[in-house]
Amino acid sequence: MKKILITILVGLLLILGGCGKDKSTTGEDKKEITVGFGVGTYEEQFRNGILPILEDKGYDVTIKTFSQNMQVNPAMKEGSIDASVFQSTAYMNGINEELNTNMTGITFVPSAPQGLYSTNHTSLDEVKDGTTVAVPNDPVNQERAVRILEELGWIQVDENAGTTDFNLNSVKADKYDIDIKVLDPAQILVSLQDVDYGVVNGNYIASAGKKITDALKIENTPEEHRIIVSINEADKDTEWAKDLKDAYESDKFKSYMESQEKYDGFILLDAWK
Repeated sequence: MKKILITILVGLLLILGGCGKDKSTTGEDKKEITVGFGVGTYEEQFRNGILPILEDKGYDVTIKTFSQNMQVNPAMKEGSIDASVFQSTAYMNGINEELNTNMTGITFVPSAPQGLYSTNHTSLDEVKDGTTVAVPNDPVNQERAVRILEELGWIQVDENAGTTDFNLNSVKADKYDIDIKVLDPAQILVSLQDVDYGVVNGNYIASAGKKITDALKIENTPEEHRIIVSINEADKDTEWAKDLKDAYESDKFKSYMESQEKYDGFILLDAWK
């Protein structure tokens, strides 16, 4: 009987121990954090510029890079990452509604503007009816892209066009009858030979060793489209979130960014002004 009772007690302890391990740490201070990224330069910025700062403060940081941006926020929702660096405020707000999440931004990061590029033309003056222009397929980046074309006078965008729910039904011809091609954002740069022009997210330009400043037209990026560090709202007052924010706004990180030629043309933090 005594052996049976001991066995039962051991079993209960194991069950309780397992439950403790599964308990969410959202809103708690900790020294082990996981940060998620999409493909691009933001992971490299973090690894070389931010990670050393956090490690000096005693943090054990896991970097998790996703092959597709759409995988990052579900990972945040399920708790497999604590923070992410890949999305804008506009994109995050749309995902909060779509996934019923409660994410918030704690600081901006050096952000790459979109630009209009071409391998088949050296000037914007070569545009004409039927000119093909590639734009990203996700609503937020697509809206950004067509605003560049709108500023050039190539197209018109409906006054009531959305941002997170944007679609090309809001676009009509202006000076030219543009043939807009929709591609995955990561594919536009490598597909430029197949179109006349393409709107490329700047982080892909930097990752490819090219210069943002070589664009034929650079986006005047609205604040809502600058990249942020996003976390769950419940974590905003934790010490680790404050330390992560401070690392991005630090003079040490500023010095790193300014030392890297590949980041020429990136939008720097207001905290550094």
